Amino acid sequence: MSNTQASFALRGHNPDVLTCIANLSNDEVFTPPEMANAMLDLLAERWSDAHNGADIWADPKVTFLDPFTKSGVFLREITRRLTAGLADVFPDRTDRVDHILTRQVYGIGITQLTALLARRSVYCSKYANGPHSIAKSFESEDGNIWFQRTEHTWVSGQREYRVDPLTGDEQVVRTHRKCRYCRADENDYGRGDDLETHAYAFIHTDDIKARICELFGDTMLQFDVIIGNPPYQLSDGGHGASAAPIYQHFVEKGLGLDPRFAVFVTPSRWMAGGKGLDEYRKTMLSDHRMHDIVDYPKLYEAFPGVKIRGGVSYFLWDRDYNGPCTVQTMWDGQPVGEPVARYLDAYDILVRWNAAVPILDKVRTKHDPTLDARVSSRKPFGLATNFKGKKTSGRMSDPVQLFANQRTEWTERSELPINESWVDDWKVLMTAVQGTSAAVETKFLSKPIVAGPGTACTETYLVAGKFATELEAKRYAMYLSSRFARFLVSLRKSTQHATRDVYAFVPDVPLDRSWTDQMLYERYGLTDAEIQFIESQVAPHDSTLFDELEASDTDE
Repeated sequence: MSNTQASFALRGHNPDVLTCIANLSNDEVFTPPEMANAMLDLLAERWSDAHNGADIWADPKVTFLDPFTKSGVFLREITRRLTAGLADVFPDRTDRVDHILTRQVYGIGITQLTALLARRSVYCSKYANGPHSIAKSFESEDGNIWFQRTEHTWVSGQREYRVDPLTGDEQVVRTHRKCRYCRADENDYGRGDDLETHAYAFIHTDDIKARICELFGDTMLQFDVIIGNPPYQLSDGGHGASAAPIYQHFVEKGLGLDPRFAVFVTPSRWMAGGKGLDEYRKTMLSDHRMHDIVDYPKLYEAFPGVKIRGGVSYFLWDRDYNGPCTVQTMWDGQPVGEPVARYLDAYDILVRWNAAVPILDKVRTKHDPTLDARVSSRKPFGLATNFKGKKTSGRMSDPVQLFANQRTEWTERSELPINESWVDDWKVLMTAVQGTSAAVETKFLSKPIVAGPGTACTETYLVAGKFATELEAKRYAMYLSSRFARFLVSLRKSTQHATRDVYAFVPDVPLDRSWTDQMLYERYGLTDAEIQFIESQVAPHDSTLFDELEASDTDE
């Protein structure tokens, strides 16, 4: 290829074709070029800081790996930057491009399709050694973007006995087996040869360094930079669209290669929740090599059109760093306030908003107990969401009014599997799920339901508190409706699920009065700026409940 052709192949396009590709699914999300370049800008800045001002794009020895490449956008943008930065080292453009693609840039495709797409993005040909490839020294079609079909390793499962319909012999088979590496269910991913297995090679190994040697040879055991956007989840065989996160496995394997720098974009749910992420969260928060986190809490902002509840974020990990992590929140494409360097393990979850940290610190200095000790676990009375009660209480010997999903029904007291004694208390009920498809959540908790004696509920609700008197229950409901309490909930609530743990920052204040937001702000010594921040994040509930409580207190 002539220099003119190489120049055309590597220069920016308008529109960029990689901005026009629809995502395969929420599991495998293509990274927009803008996001990839923001991550590369951060990498270049940190490389310069660590190497006395050196330009990473002018170094012909730095090696890069995207171990879960999809569109090839990271490798393409790295190649573009190196092509400009190495002009003095390799004056001939064709030689320069060939060196970059054969000696510096590597990838692992996650599927056959994405591997072909990545090669087309990086080599300008789906065959690295083809006549149209801008790399000239490859002997294989794959080049440095590897992909081979990998199979799951099925373990455990249930033993079942089946009769062979032809011979009549009884056979023992294993069903519902799980992959030992990614926990995929054999029923979902035990596929034929015509379908992708989604058994990603990078995480289906006990020894990641040995795996890399298998893929690229012993000389490529150590990469200077590992960067990318891993697959996010796999269906776990649960109800509906239930899925288990897997991105943490990719991050763990990537850091296990001990690169100089690692830059990953993932869902932000790990910061405060997510099933199977507790150990990962603990490890990440306590790792003082985390140098930067750039967080996009707003739905759809980082990946337009892709609903990833809790938003996404990218982080930079620096092998030789030991200190606080700089956290920057982004909103509508702009940074919110100044970045703040802080230790992430100050709390058991990552408090995403820098402005929230001093507020939370003031609340914690009071050493009040917290509401998670009051709030019930799921299924407070042992009844699932789909439990069907009766429309009337007629002919029941001991009827209990049942709060169910957007309806009230009746059931016998004897049908409650657990916590039958709670029926006689005053209770405050909160929905276990609160959230909409809106890009910005502003309520965080539903309106409380004050339920009197003789009531129970299905799994749709949690019992947020139980009391001896109606007045205490109403005061507690008013407190849960406050912006102050819901703001503290928001710090732990990364999805629509409002389970008991999201109340762990909310102080259990004495119920000797009906708390208003102004009274709470004064109790915890909040400044005008802190109050303004809370009220910018949390919308008020309507005043009906507050009016009723004021009337109740007057009656007392």
